[in-house]
Amino acid sequence: MVLQVWETLKETITAYTGLSPAAFFTVLALAFAVYQVVSGFFVSPEEHRPRSTEVYPQSEPLPPPVQLGEITEDELKQYDGSDSKKPLLMAIKGQIYDVSQSRMFYGPGGPYALFAGKDASRALAKMSFEDIDLTGDISGLGPFELEALQDWEYKFMSKYVKVGTIQKKVGEGKEETSETKADAEESPSTNTGEEASVVTRDETSRSIDEKTAETTENKDVANGDASKEE
Repeated sequence: MVLQVWETLKETITAYTGLSPAAFFTVLALAFAVYQVVSGFFVSPEEHRPRSTEVYPQSEPLPPPVQLGEITEDELKQYDGSDSKKPLLMAIKGQIYDVSQSRMFYGPGGPYALFAGKDASRALAKMSFEDIDLTGDISGLGPFELEALQDWEYKFMSKYVKVGTIQKKVGEGKEETSETKADAEESPSTNTGEEASVVTRDETSRSIDEKTAETTENKDVANGDASKEE
């Protein structure tokens, strides 16, 4: 029966199209291919894109910033992003900020990862990535560098939460105390010099006055003698 249907189909194709069955099916396949190509120009790629059945895990919300108070620079190094369970911290001009929300920039592998866990004030002011500039010492910076550092500080103050400050080293306090004592020791000597100059001026003015008085007396005596002689 299948053969009969096939023979009837061949006769029908030949009768209505004038083509052999092989030529007819070849033309049909080419027409279908042309249709697919042309329809691709008028349909957006999203309709042909297979829908992904994968479910991506949602990122966990960041924990609220924890206030650390005053910590040392060595303690700050523990928050450089190497431990994902700890917040990511960074300091500017001694003020510590939680930059965990920008881990892609300051975390491991980020473009500013070497600034994390440190006070990088000098490096930010100079836009330097040298290890020698990864410090909070900003002495000797020019006005443009200080202005750039101020811009960074404003950015951090407006975007991140301040969670603490860096504890000053003991040596810095001693240096300040010694400088204060030196100033106190210098001030009396300066005052003594000023007092001595004032005393000298007073003595000079007195001697001038005494000489003037003596000269006046001598003139009076001379005038008196001259009148007696007349």
